[in-house]
Amino acid sequence: MHSKYSRAVSFNNTIEGLAQGAKLKGLQILGTGDFTHPAWFAELKKKLKPSQHEGLFEAQGVLWMLTTEVATFLSTPKGVKKVHHILHAPSFEIAEQINNVLAKKGNLAADGRPMFGNTSPAELVEITSEVSSDAFVIPAHAWTPWFGVFGSMSGFNSLEEAFEDQAKKIFAIETGMSSDPALNWRISALDKISLVSNSDAHSPHPWRLGRECNAFDFEEKELSCNVIFNAIRERNKHFAFTVEVNPSYGKYHYDGHRACNFSSAPEETKALHGICPVCKKPLTIGVLNRVEQLADREEGFVPKNAIPFKTVLPLHELLSAFYGVRLESREVGETAAKLLSLAPELKILLETPEAQLAKTVDERIAKIIMQNRDGKIQVKPGFDGEYGIPVLSEDKTEKQKTLGEF
Repeated sequence: MHSKYSRAVSFNNTIEGLAQGAKLKGLQILGTGDFTHPAWFAELKKKLKPSQHEGLFEAQGVLWMLTTEVATFLSTPKGVKKVHHILHAPSFEIAEQINNVLAKKGNLAADGRPMFGNTSPAELVEITSEVSSDAFVIPAHAWTPWFGVFGSMSGFNSLEEAFEDQAKKIFAIETGMSSDPALNWRISALDKISLVSNSDAHSPHPWRLGRECNAFDFEEKELSCNVIFNAIRERNKHFAFTVEVNPSYGKYHYDGHRACNFSSAPEETKALHGICPVCKKPLTIGVLNRVEQLADREEGFVPKNAIPFKTVLPLHELLSAFYGVRLESREVGETAAKLLSLAPELKILLETPEAQLAKTVDERIAKIIMQNRDGKIQVKPGFDGEYGIPVLSEDKTEKQKTLGEF
């Protein structure tokens, strides 16, 4: 996720605001985001205190680990390759050393997610690992068209092509909202790569923060930053599952043109020869199409030792679809508040019995939550920067609107 110092991010993305959002959602550990930004880094050092768990910090009743997202830009004969990466650091000392090196490559104060021109993904990994072998890099939202390592517009066809001799240090990728583990399992080259899910939240709203996350199972006494990293790297018993949205909910699942209000599935795009029928320009090729291009397996394949996942849409999205109103509307807020008085949102979505839900809200809403838990909510696919829209009934689909980036 990001801090208030990143572009197009809510001013409420503060330690206090994010912690409050985490408690409502049911998240116990947050990534700080943006530790490369000087002002945010200073705030983190002031407000985060060492916890009893090595490499994790405490503030506002929530645990935190040091993370940031950075962008590399590299000109190649095949065009400019633009890739976003997530950096993880186990201590302020290591994070500061990483910042000192990266400050020589770009202006860290310009944005919470800094951009480094004439820098390859391999060089970023080498820089990070030279500072510390305990710090690591993973590709962020790996499939998004413009800034994913496999993106259709500026990505690569393999991790080896992107990270060259440093590829052996890449042990995980972030799937992003427009893909899920099932789609990634179709790529045999990713069988040894762990799949993690993060929200990339630009606000602490519960329909943004924690909409995708990772679930671990530890005894409290054994929890540490490195234990979490090892659980991801080894895909051991401690990495329980990931929480995913329906990939159609993501902003780049289908192909399309936002300005033309046109979207298409891969087979239709092929019939159109990749050209928008409205403006006659090339379509933005989405994640589903890109997976089809690189896949060497049919749908339904599950690799050995794959981490399971659970698919649920955020609670406010369900309520917005039910009432046919905006996410931030009064009806949605009041009903959500009733449900969240029972338990944090992830518990409501994944565990709370239907009978208990029906005692608190309209039984039809309780039934929708159960359908959501079973992955049975249909979603009109997102495309070219537009979120997908949950569809509960035809007459409400057109009225329902979502917020923008926040």
